[in-house]
Formats: sequence, C-alpha cells, structure tokens
Amino acid sequence: QVQLVESGGGLVQPGGSLRLSCAASGSIFRVDAMGWYRQAPGKQRELVAKIISGGSTNYADSVKGRFTISRDNAKNMVYLQMNSLKPEDTAVYYCNALIVSTTRATTDNWGQGTQVTVSS
Repeated sequence: QVQLVESGGGLVQPGGSLRLSCAASGSIFRVDAMGWYRQAPGKQRELVAKIISGGSTNYADSVKGRFTISRDNAKNMVYLQMNSLKPEDTAVYYCNALIVSTTRATTDNWGQGTQVTVSS
C-alpha cells in the first residue's frame, strides 16, 4: 500500500511565496511521474506541473515562470516552489504520483490535498 502526504499550504499575500512538499511512503519499488494538480471552487481539477523520474518537467501556462517543480528520488518526495502568487492561484493543491509497488503493481496515487489561499 502506498500513501502520499502533502504539506506546506496556507494563507499568503499576493506576490508572496509558498513551498509545497509531498512524501510518498509504503511498499514502493519505484516512483515514476510525480506532479501537482489544483482544484479551485466550482472548477475542474487541473494540472499545475509534472516531473518524471529523469527530471523533465512541464507546467501549465498559467504558472510558467512563477512555479518550479522538483523531486528528490532518494526520498520519494516532490516539491512545488510557488513564487509571485496571485489570487487566482487559490485552490486545493493535490500531489499525484505514478508508483510501482514492491509487487510490481502500478498505481496512480493522490494525496489528501492542501489548501493554498492567496489574499490580502
């Protein structure tokens, strides 16, 4: 069984910064793609950023140049550094990871979500 746990959300003023972290734990053989999604009230969940095990990344156009995704493969962790935050970045942010377990089963996993609120 695999678990993803996020941390780092909170309330920040426009223009401020936050860093989200997500740790994968459990019966892990390998962690492939990891990413961050977000869902604002009344909207669909959307991809924010994704990073594969080799380090290649892709970002939503709305966050390019402001957000940076990174990962620590040794610790099975993924991070999202968010700078120049805007009110429209307010959402629940979810960690996602494609994980191969020790039984070689591949599962698509989600964290419980962490609230990010950008407001003055």
